[in-house]
Amino acid sequence: MADQTLRRPPLAGRQGGSAAARISMAAPATRLSLRAGADAVPALSAAFGLDLPVRPKGAASAGGRHGLWIGPDEWLLIDETGADLMALAAAVPAMHSAVDVSHRNVAILVSGPGAATAIAVGCPLDLTRLPAGAAARTVLGKAEVVLFRTGEDDYRVECWRSFAPYAFDLLVEGADDADL
Repeated sequence: MADQTLRRPPLAGRQGGSAAARISMAAPATRLSLRAGADAVPALSAAFGLDLPVRPKGAASAGGRHGLWIGPDEWLLIDETGADLMALAAAVPAMHSAVDVSHRNVAILVSGPGAATAIAVGCPLDLTRLPAGAAARTVLGKAEVVLFRTGEDDYRVECWRSFAPYAFDLLVEGADDADL
């Protein structure tokens, strides 16, 4: 597991947005890129303590841990409690590939009644078709992101840390539009 305390967060102390859409950086989390066949899903689900989703836009959450369906055999796991996801994956005898991407990704939180408007400024995904509790891999401007709708007016935008300032600024611009 990558030690998150050794790196300065790319958006340290930054907040923005408007009355309609607040933009902030999420706390550091442990992340795992997971690939596995359908036969390994039950064992991996048991190890991670949540049922890995097997349908497009699927997401599962339990105790600060999230499993987001990214593709037919791919998931992004996020743990907000600091658990060692690699150790959990290593204990599973079923065939799979797990890569710790905690150092690569950061999350930007977008919340408020104008959150969807703020995101739509740079995202072609029809957010009316992404219900609360769903996730999708998409783009925000020119950056690939994983968008997780955590509540009716709450989103988690997972992006590579090198794109974080760009994504953050784009979302702040979108938040200004949400106030219009």
